[in-house]
Order: sequence, then structure tokens, then C-alpha cells
Amino acid sequence: MNVLLIMLDSLRKDHVGCYGNSLIKTPNLDGLAEEGVVFTRAFPEALPTLPVRRAMHTGMRTFPCRQYQRKKGDVVMIPGWEPIPEHQVTMAEIFRHHAYRTAMSASAYHMFKPSMNYHRGFDTWEWIRGQEADPYRSPLSRNIDVEDPRYLACELAYGCVGHSLHYCLPNMQDWKTEEDWFPPRTFGKAIDWLERNRDAEKFLLVVDEFDPHEPWNAPSDILKLYFDAAGYEGRRIINTRGGPYQFKEGELEYTLAQYAGEVTLCDKYVGKLLDKVKELGMLDDTLVIAVSDHGHNIMDHGVMHKVPSHLYPEPMDLVFIARHPEGEFAGTTCDAYVGHHDILPTILGLIGISPPMPVDGRNVWEWVTGEGIDRRTYMTSAFSKWVWCRDEEYAFISDLDGKQARLYNVQADPKQLNNIADDEPEVCRKMYKWILYDADGPLPHYEIRREGHAWYEFPDVHAPSARVPSIDHSKTGSTLKNDR
Repeated sequence: MNVLLIMLDSLRKDHVGCYGNSLIKTPNLDGLAEEGVVFTRAFPEALPTLPVRRAMHTGMRTFPCRQYQRKKGDVVMIPGWEPIPEHQVTMAEIFRHHAYRTAMSASAYHMFKPSMNYHRGFDTWEWIRGQEADPYRSPLSRNIDVEDPRYLACELAYGCVGHSLHYCLPNMQDWKTEEDWFPPRTFGKAIDWLERNRDAEKFLLVVDEFDPHEPWNAPSDILKLYFDAAGYEGRRIINTRGGPYQFKEGELEYTLAQYAGEVTLCDKYVGKLLDKVKELGMLDDTLVIAVSDHGHNIMDHGVMHKVPSHLYPEPMDLVFIARHPEGEFAGTTCDAYVGHHDILPTILGLIGISPPMPVDGRNVWEWVTGEGIDRRTYMTSAFSKWVWCRDEEYAFISDLDGKQARLYNVQADPKQLNNIADDEPEVCRKMYKWILYDADGPLPHYEIRREGHAWYEFPDVHAPSARVPSIDHSKTGSTLKNDR
């Protein structure tokens, strides 16, 4: 059995047709869902980008993000935002050991920063440069008006919405046609690899596309599916920031259209890759999994972008679709609680390889078939200084100490607009205890300070800004305990 694993960054579950959206066009993901299993309760193991990928590539939980140390060459300061630990074995290493040909095509540039090692174990890998603040081209001067439309690459680039635009816009300057956008290039490299490696007896191919992560700049012919530019008088380039944000009239609708366009663009090239798999006669021998790492806030609950305290459905609900090569359980759904740490053990279970070490995740296919009766009763996650827990009735959000608690009845209030924490203190205490149980003890606290952007300003990993005060450093992680 071959394995094709597709990761789409910041793809919201509520923007995909097979999850109930009838307006945004995602025919290829929907087609994959018709031939596979749709997991309806998939959640991030720990947020954001790199903690998720650590769990996906190893089957080990990143939560509760112990022993965090800032790394040279990266200015993102979030517990768990680190390389894959050397003592953990990666998906690619396992598959290569079992004589699989392994490859990765990725535009998620965080994986390739100095000190990171997410390409470890792959026979070949391609890094598609230029996403977000990737230092691919010299950035624009901070003195210029970054929202001036003359910085757009071409007529097909109607506009651009997001942050880091001083970096993003120069990275796009030589774009002329749709093929220059990131999804065509990332999926195009994967297609090229399949063409060149059609003789492989068995393969693992990971396609990790950073879109529809911001900034959003859908090609104008796709953008027009969701937006009528004729009467629009707002900014075409909008330099946003995380947290509360004030749009002018019509600009939020335009921003939502840009995101929708990016979703459709990604879906288009998912389809081209799947078409190539089918054309080469590989589909009936290939397990296909498509997943997102998390979603995204676009003024939902009053904020833009990923805000750690806002662990609401928009960032927490995942896309997770799995197509068995023999069509088993095609067109069905599974409502078991699943996360990114389940991806590796599920793949290994389906192809008959035993993990070389204990893993925290589960083979979720046992919950699809009904063989596994010990489903989880809740899920836990974390993002920076905030934690989250969800069961059948409630969603719980709090700071690390459980003091700034928010609680929502997900049955009566699915959008989580009515905080009932004051009315249900016992429920809050119970769910916080579940978080501590999964963490195998107190949650780690970090004093994190941003002193500048240059990596050489942080040479001492034992500096106060990089260590955990009053926490037992002997704890290297936790085994998932709520599987019973």
C-alpha cells in the first residue's frame, strides 16, 4: 500500500463542502470524502503549525509542551514550536526502514528554518520558497506604504490581505500566471515526483501546503467566484494584525472572499494531484489522507488570525478525510475524537507495520470499523498560555492555571457565544482536571520575552526567557490517557 498524506495549513472545517458548506467550492475534497471516511470530531493535538506537525510525524503528543527552549533562527515563541526531538522516530524514517521510497513537497517554510528538522528521514524533499515571512527576497522598507496596489505582482493578483506583507509582497514580485502561486508549485512538484517515481514498488509522499494560510491573495478569476469587485471601494492590500481589528466598509467581506478563494485554489490542486495518482494507475494501491493543522479566525469572536485565547470552533475544528485504497467504508463518517498524533499509528496499522516505539496516538481505523470500542470521551489541546478541552456536551477554554475559564454547551450553543462558566463551576473543575491528567501533572509555565528579531540575540538556551521556572524538567511528555 502506498501512502499519500496531504496537509493544508489553516483550512477551516466550515469552509469545506463535505462538512456542510454549500457556498465555497471544494469539489475535489468533497469527491475524496465520497470515496473515503470523513472524521467529524478531529481537533489539533497542540497549536499551531509546528506542534501539530511534530505530532503528525511521530505519533507522539506535543501537549503539554514541556522542556520548551527557543531555537536559533526562529522568532516564533510558542511552547512546542521546536524541532522533532532527536529521540523520537519520524514517519519518514519508519517508512524508509521498511523499503518505502519517501518524499515530501512543502511550502510550509517554518519546517525548514535553522534548527528545525522536519524533512528528517525523507529520501527526497522539495521546499517551495516564499510563503509569508520566508526570507526569500529582501523585504520592503518599513517606511513605505505597504498597502499601495503598485506592489502587487500582476493583474491576476487583485489584492492581498494578511500580515508580514513587507516580506510577502517582494516574494511574489515575479508572479505572472496562476502556476506561480504556491499550491500549483507545491502540488506540481509532487506530481513531478510521482511521474519520475512511477517505478517505485511502494512510496510515502507527504504534500504540506502552507495555503490557505494568510496572507490571502487568490487569483482574480477565482476571487470573482466570491466577490464582485465592481462596486468595491475599500483597500485591495490590507495589512492586518492579530487580535481585534477594525475594517472599513466592505473590507471584511472582501477578506472573507480572499480566504474562500484560497480554499478553492488549494482544492483545485488537490484534485490535480489525485487525478495524477489515478492516471498512473496508483489509486487502488494508495491510502490517501487529507488533513488541516487548524483553522483560522476572520473576525469570528471579534479577532483576526490565530489568537491563543480564542480556541473556538474556527481554529479548533479540523478537516480530516481518509480514503482506503480498497474503498472500505466509502462515503461514511466517523464521530470519534481524533487528532494529529493518530495519523502515524493509523497509517502503520493499515499497512501492517508495527511502530518501532510506543506512540501516544491510536489507529483510528479501528473506530471506523467498530473493532475498537474504547473510544475517547474527550480531547485536550494547548496553544501558548491557553488550554482547551472538549467532550460531548462542553467546550472548555482557560489559562494555564484554570482561573480565566470559559465554558460553552456545544449542543445548545455550537458557535460558542454564551459563556456559562460561572453557572457550571464543577464542570470547569472537571475539565481542567482532565487537562492536568493528560498533561501528567502541572502545566509548564514559561517566561517568554521578545527582545528582538535577530537569532544571535538568544545564544544562551538557559536564559530566563527560555526556561520553565518551578517545573520538573525530567518530564519529557505524556502518554495519552483518555483512550479508555
